[in-house]
Amino acid sequence: MSLLRAATTVPVLAAMLLSGCSMAPHYSRPAQPIPAGFKEEAGWRTAQPADDIAKGQWWKLFGDPVLDDLEARVLVSNQNLAAAEAAYRQARATVSEQRAALLPTVDLSADATRAGTFGSGTTTINNSGGVQNSSSNGSKRYTVSIGASWEPDLWGRIGSTVRQAKANAQASHADLVNAALSAQGELALDYVQLRGIEAQQLILADTISAYERALTITTNRYNSGVVARVDVLQAETQLRTARASAADLVRQRAIFEHAIAVLVGESPSTFSIAPAAWNRAVPDVPGILPSALIERRPDVAAAERRVAAANQQIGIARAAFFPTIGLSGSVGGNSSSLGNLLKAVSSVWSLGATGALTLLDFGARAAQVRQARAAYDEAVATYRQIVLTAFQQTEDELAAVRVLKTVGDERVAAAVAANRVEQLTQNQYVAGIIAYTDVITAQTTALSARQTEASAIVDRQVAAITLIQAIGGTWVDSDPAK
Repeated sequence: MSLLRAATTVPVLAAMLLSGCSMAPHYSRPAQPIPAGFKEEAGWRTAQPADDIAKGQWWKLFGDPVLDDLEARVLVSNQNLAAAEAAYRQARATVSEQRAALLPTVDLSADATRAGTFGSGTTTINNSGGVQNSSSNGSKRYTVSIGASWEPDLWGRIGSTVRQAKANAQASHADLVNAALSAQGELALDYVQLRGIEAQQLILADTISAYERALTITTNRYNSGVVARVDVLQAETQLRTARASAADLVRQRAIFEHAIAVLVGESPSTFSIAPAAWNRAVPDVPGILPSALIERRPDVAAAERRVAAANQQIGIARAAFFPTIGLSGSVGGNSSSLGNLLKAVSSVWSLGATGALTLLDFGARAAQVRQARAAYDEAVATYRQIVLTAFQQTEDELAAVRVLKTVGDERVAAAVAANRVEQLTQNQYVAGIIAYTDVITAQTTALSARQTEASAIVDRQVAAITLIQAIGGTWVDSDPAK
């Protein structure tokens, strides 16, 4: 059939029309000033400190098998990621839906009817004045038709809609990658802080043992009449305060454990992490150039794709000023006999064209164009702000990594000195040289020094994770929505 043969040329014609006319402005990525280097870490350049680590698996830099297992479970079971993945599939389906509008719609319809009268028949008077009886069994009628309709994309409206849907799908893909990076980063942050709390628990356990010994010594000296009752009460106060702090650490650890359970998609009631030795290592974060930052950050990529989508909306709004053309055709048969339905004598065909143009809308279409341009300007400003925020976060974390290394070294030295003072003070008290208040001061200082030393390591690990997130992990644009 000629209509069906013509339908095979529609995709080619649609492509020609799509490429030949578009109302959308020419698009290029919004310009953004990019510094030559990072201020907080001069000379920071691309490095490969872990060539054996697969791209994207940045958490392996910490060398913790438990963390590796938990990170793998995030991608499978995290419900926020499941929602983001579903949103991406919706965006992909929208691309397919919009692309389908470039091609004709083909319909098949069939109908079979039987009509008659109630009773024994109907008496009618024919044209010659005679009487005619019709049977109550009725008459039959069969119809079948194949029809097609198509709207040529003369002004690029459908093409712009397809490109807009594609850009939105790419933005949705970047949102998915950003959600994965955020979930993985949050898990790593919760995990290192949980292990840091376990380190604090070990410190307090040793401290409580030391305080118990100090209380025993003080009690013995009181019983011997060497010291006053106040020394015993002060020693007991120190001990009970440490025990209270240890109990509160149990609560803090439980909170992080519950958070990790939710991140891996499990109920906190059935999830647990066994205590383990804390890996105090702080990994070196691979360096990048500032120019690479906007290529690596998925949130930046998502914002840029939304700028592209807003640019296509301008073309869609401008195309409304031009007429729409519709083509339609059908071929089929109409017969009282099923055997004659497809024969030429019973075949019918039709071809048609329609056109529509809005002549007066009192500025509605012009307002839509202005609205689309304003939305584009908003998307550009949002993109540039996200880029600036990305540079700010990177500079912040570079400063944190650099400064916290010095802080950590000083905390270690301070803890060594405080532990030594505590031991010397305890010996002097037993020898009767100093009062117990001096012992309490030394104990408090030593405990604080040991705790801040452990916290400094956690802070450095947290800064490393946050820096990895700031530079986009090892994310690259591998969007399949093309």
